[in-house]
Amino acid sequence: MKTNMKWYFYAILDAVGVLAYVAIVAWVMTNGNAWFGQVKGVGGPIAILMLLVLSAAVVGMLVFGRPILVFLDGRKREAVMMAITTVASIAVLTLAVFSTLALLS
Repeated sequence: MKTNMKWYFYAILDAVGVLAYVAIVAWVMTNGNAWFGQVKGVGGPIAILMLLVLSAAVVGMLVFGRPILVFLDGRKREAVMMAITTVASIAVLTLAVFSTLALLS
């Protein structure tokens, strides 16, 4: 694969990684009540806030990790294009998810 086209592949792969992570978190949240039962006290809010922090870190690394490394390597235009392509790919995947939900309802 050509070097100038490789970042397209990585951007789309990172967007698919975000979709996979979101799907796993949604699956856990959907089944959480059956797995853990009704949570009383501060345990539930702590767990949700920790999940929020973890999600921000994981998605942030998937979206911006590789572009930052490329930027620090001196390939600034490629880094910006990679970040834009990743965000655009996430937008396309989000539209696909909403379209699928609309078609299934």
